Amino acid sequence: MSKKLYLIDGSSYIYRAYHAITPLSTSKGLPTHAIYGVTNMLLKILKEKQPTYIAVVWDAKGPTFRHKESPDYKANRPPMPDDLVQQIPYIKRIVDALGLPSLEKEGYEADDLIASLCKLFQDEDIEIVIVSGDKDLRQLLSSKVSMWDSMRDKTLTAEDILKQYNLPPARLKEVMALTGDKIDNIPGVPGIGEKTAIRLLQQFGSLKELLNRIEEVKPERIKKNLLAFKEQILLNLKLVSLAEDVPLEVSLADLRLREQKRQELKSLFEALEFRRLLNEFLLLEQLPAGNYQTVLTPKELTALVKTLRQAKEVAIVIKSTSLEPMRAEIVGLSFCLEHGKAWYVPVGHFYLGVPKQLSLKEALAQLKPIFEDKGISKIGHDLKRLILILRRHGIELKGISFDTMLGAYCLNPNHTEPDLDTLVQTYLKLSRRYKEEKKINTAQMPIEKAAQMVGEEAELIFRLYQVLNVQLKAKKQMSLFTEIELPLVPVLAEMEWWGVRVDRAYLEELAKQFTSRLREIERNIFVLAGEQFNINSPQQLRHILFEKLKLPPVKKTKGKGGYSTDAEVLNKLALLHPLPKEILRYRMLMKLKSTYIDILPQLIHPQTGRIHTSYNQAVTATGRLSSSNPNLQNIPTRGEEGKAIRRAFIPEDGWYYLAADYSQIELRLLAHFSQDEKLLEAFLRGEDIHAHTASEVFGVHPEAITSDMRRQAKVINFGIIYGMSPYGLSKELDLSVKMAQQYIEEYFKRYPGVKRYIETVLKQAREQGYVETLFKRRRYLPEINSKNLTLRKAAERIAINTPIQGTAAEIIKKAMIALGEAIKKQGLKSKMIMQVHDELIFEVPPEEIALMQQLVKEKMESVMSLRVPLTVKIKIGKNWAEVS
Repeated sequence: MSKKLYLIDGSSYIYRAYHAITPLSTSKGLPTHAIYGVTNMLLKILKEKQPTYIAVVWDAKGPTFRHKESPDYKANRPPMPDDLVQQIPYIKRIVDALGLPSLEKEGYEADDLIASLCKLFQDEDIEIVIVSGDKDLRQLLSSKVSMWDSMRDKTLTAEDILKQYNLPPARLKEVMALTGDKIDNIPGVPGIGEKTAIRLLQQFGSLKELLNRIEEVKPERIKKNLLAFKEQILLNLKLVSLAEDVPLEVSLADLRLREQKRQELKSLFEALEFRRLLNEFLLLEQLPAGNYQTVLTPKELTALVKTLRQAKEVAIVIKSTSLEPMRAEIVGLSFCLEHGKAWYVPVGHFYLGVPKQLSLKEALAQLKPIFEDKGISKIGHDLKRLILILRRHGIELKGISFDTMLGAYCLNPNHTEPDLDTLVQTYLKLSRRYKEEKKINTAQMPIEKAAQMVGEEAELIFRLYQVLNVQLKAKKQMSLFTEIELPLVPVLAEMEWWGVRVDRAYLEELAKQFTSRLREIERNIFVLAGEQFNINSPQQLRHILFEKLKLPPVKKTKGKGGYSTDAEVLNKLALLHPLPKEILRYRMLMKLKSTYIDILPQLIHPQTGRIHTSYNQAVTATGRLSSSNPNLQNIPTRGEEGKAIRRAFIPEDGWYYLAADYSQIELRLLAHFSQDEKLLEAFLRGEDIHAHTASEVFGVHPEAITSDMRRQAKVINFGIIYGMSPYGLSKELDLSVKMAQQYIEEYFKRYPGVKRYIETVLKQAREQGYVETLFKRRRYLPEINSKNLTLRKAAERIAINTPIQGTAAEIIKKAMIALGEAIKKQGLKSKMIMQVHDELIFEVPPEEIALMQQLVKEKMESVMSLRVPLTVKIKIGKNWAEVS
């Protein structure tokens, strides 16, 4: 039997996809995760199995024959979630557009239709594959019927059932009649689980024989329960048995795969923003084949340079051996000036049989004047990387004009770190003709193949630039791009180029100290636990905490892992026993050691002797910068351990660190946006805002405020900015939800302008679908009007916080641009080396300390005018810890 019929349990897969995938939605707020999961499953079947016959089978709306037998059937099942209800019509439209026959029948479940189809086609020369993970369908397995769970890629046959249960598949319904089914609200016989049910059926031969000979059953307890539940068992058998006689007017020919409605699929995938699927299944048009020329001789290169000199703008791609620009060697360069035409200059291919190529030195010698010509506008995707790669070869890239990565980021920061393929699909509605092979370095490719791939990439960047340029103007976000994001590129490149210096010998000694402390903590843990165990094993830790020490479980993990041992749980258990506190200390030290102390020495560049972290400009949805390899923004600022790591960061011999930190910038922005009189007055008078809030909320005189009151007020202040709920505030302050609610209400009474601001922002967000920063950066909120309370509340918190946090990020970016220009203009030796949230860190020679103190403070405080003053705190020290 070579022909196969695939029967897909559609209703079951919808629920499985809904619960298995992290909630996704389009920019318009339509939930899509169940659609995405089911669509992927269907496409996987079509691609991998290439079925001759196929059908997607659905549960029909309304009650089934089982509800007539038992009104309690499935009575405990909650109604379908609202965000899943919205997805069902799209799933069914995709099924139809894929050419898949669908079946449903009023009064029956999908399982019954599958059972009836198995019986209907039992004499046909085909093999039937049930696509599902539902255990109820196992009773249908036979020599011609198997079951495939596509989500687990697991196949189940009749032989597997016989081997596992020592019963044929058809008898499994008898097992379920005895054990019941909690999910469907079918009560089982008390004391009879699956193993006992199988043993009884094997002993008596069948369920009918078991019920006829109940008096022979042992032990007595099981016999009594069987007698008491005899009628229920018979009812259960009816409920779990699948109907094989559903009246279906369908032939095998009706279940042949139909022609796909590709235009309908394209429209659906575009509306649902399924970009990968659009590209993968060729539902997008390919970029027309272009004329991509390979430049192999000095004469051809001279001709190219002559053409480039006459250009007003050029898109540039540089392929290299590494994604890290400070370690990358150039493989090839591509240039595009117009649609359908590009040049590729190979300089570092080592593919077998590669034709003679230009040397890197002679290529760059001719191209350097082009790169350094301000009159030629340079376009690229991640220009910072190009700046650093070229600088390593003695070239200063000038005339940077447009970065497609940053242009797309300004248009929609929700699509963070946008890769070129995604942008091409989103904005050009095209797919690449020459796809980059992820596992193959460009240097390993034949030059002719690389020329087509990289030439196309340059053309796509050129096309993208033209489209994004228009959209930035249309959405009035061009100033955000030209005044903040693009001018920041060379500033960040300069920071990455200079890097940060670390004390390798100190880190090696610190590693020994941390190892010693970890061993000491480990010994304490084993003493407190009364035995040795793997501290990093959640399963073994659960055994110690909840079984051996009998500590109360706080919450369960996701899935089937048992009870949680996360930080939240351990902090609560630490109030009852000393072991959880030691576990927390162990985890914290281990994380710091493995993430920083052990890694930092490995990241020191062999040529510069410094660490060159990457500042990511298009990653966070708020507009903040992030850093990676290493992430310098995650080193703890408090605690001796964090300070110990920061001491490893040192300036040049004889130089100093200068740190400049915006004081309470987000609260100042809250005052600016809300125009609350009391907040404005407090900042204008230079008051301690946390002490001021403590006085207002707790109703005490400023002199009577304790440090704990100020701490609580600080949590409330920042909690308001982040849209914290009474429950969240109660957890932060360790008090009742009622008391937290009272604090929030008292805050809004004292600061009514803040409440008005929040109400206004939420109203605008619901109407527009987005919020904006002071510099018009938009944050789209697809879930702001969601019927799902959790998703809607999360969107509301983002709406409240984004204008404040996003504007704070933009202010510090503007300050970085101003300081970068000032340092360069004045010819100073000082270097801006780190940005950590609201703080900038500089490496300064002793003779420039006084000047830099004045310059940094002046530029940062005057970068823009708010209703309250921006204030900056300056610290000077010999390492990072001293200025933190």
